[in-house]
Formats: sequence, structure tokens, C-alpha cells
Amino acid sequence: MKVFTVCGITQSGKTTTIENIIRELKKRRYSVGSVKEIHFEAFAIDEKGSNTDRHRRAGSELVTARGYYETDVLFPTRISIEEILRFYHQDYVVLEGVTDSNVPKIITAHTIEEIEERLDGRVFAISGRIVNEIQEYKGIPVISTIDEVTKLVDLIEEKVYEKLPEFPKECCGACGYDCIELGIKILKGEAKREDCIISQEAIELLIDDKTIPMVPFVQNILYNAVTAVVKELEGYKKGHKITVKIGEK
Repeated sequence: MKVFTVCGITQSGKTTTIENIIRELKKRRYSVGSVKEIHFEAFAIDEKGSNTDRHRRAGSELVTARGYYETDVLFPTRISIEEILRFYHQDYVVLEGVTDSNVPKIITAHTIEEIEERLDGRVFAISGRIVNEIQEYKGIPVISTIDEVTKLVDLIEEKVYEKLPEFPKECCGACGYDCIELGIKILKGEAKREDCIISQEAIELLIDDKTIPMVPFVQNILYNAVTAVVKELEGYKKGHKITVKIGEK
């Protein structure tokens, strides 16, 4: 799954940019998901006093409202982007206004000052209202999704990589960088997604068919523990694939 974010202040063109990107990605036959960050403390889809609100206030840890044409799963807390993305399986997921995830970034802006406020090594394109003023900024292309959406989506196909983990360097760093640094290197063409040691793992852990990323230290513990037990069993052959499935007792 490839994930990127579009960031900018209100009325800078974020949603229009995302709409046009999604349409073009769909034209190219990709499956697409999206996540919208709401920067409003009082925001709540669930109305106070509604039946689902009463469920939540009574202590339900997860509430689902199912209608004829829509199903809404309501968590009674803010959850991380990593947790949210576990519900997605699309080719691309577009984040709107999300700034706390290690993913490539498109900035939308009115002014140079707005670009500078959000500029970092993960920015690979600029769009929004600023397209009427400049064509590039510090080597980063400024592209209109109204007139040049195909050009921007070509760049998305070129630059956006499979989602990296979010481990700090002290937990992993096996590739020589932390996850943010590796992402920046990939965007600059100085590294490849395959340089992430996690993607080269000899052991994979899935919970409910969702892959759980593990740093090399944890991989080694699990790998050694499983192989130490299995190699004592009849039928074990060194180098052969081992599959272990665990369900509820």
C-alpha cells in the first residue's frame, strides 16, 4: 500500500487537489482510499444524545452504526494513522491534513511563507493556489491539478513508495537510518524501498491477516524461538518454510 499526504492551510486547495488526484488514480485503475484530518476540537460525527452516543457513554468500547447505504465504526478515542491504515487495503491511500505520519508529502499553499512553514525533506510536490505564482520552489515542482493533473499523478507514481514503518532509530536503524531519514533518501533517489530491513524479514507475523512490522531484534527472538522448537520435531528440514497458525483456545 502506497500512502502520501496533502497538507496546507484552509482554502489553500487541499481538497480540490485530492479530488483531482483521486479521479486520475481511478482512471489509471488503481484502488484508492483516503483519510481526512479534522482540525476542530469539538468535531464529532456522533450527535450528543443519539442512540450510538448513549451506547458509547454507557461504556461500549467500539460502536457501529449500520444504515442501508453506509456503515460507520465509531472509536471513542483518537487512534493513530498506523492503526487506521490497518483497515485499508487499497493501492493508494491519500491523507488530507495529516502531518504526524512518515509518508511523502504534497504541500498546497497561497504563498511562499506557507510553503516554508511545511517544507521538509519529504515534500516532493507543491500545488494549490500558489500554482498561479511560481512553477517550482527550491527544486520542487509546482503543479496544478486543474491543468496538469496527469503530470502530478505521474510524479506520484514515480515517487510514492510502499508505506515504511514508523520505528525510531534506537529501535531499529538496521538500514543505517531512522524511518524518516530512509523515506527522504528514497524520495531523493539515494536509497530504495527495499533497503528497509523490515521488508527483507525471514519471518512474518500476521494478526487477523494484517502484517505486524517487527524490528530485527524482535524478528530474531521470534525466529529463534520457533525454529528451536520445530527443529526437534520429526519432519523438520533446515531451510524449509515453517508455518505456524495460532487461534483462540
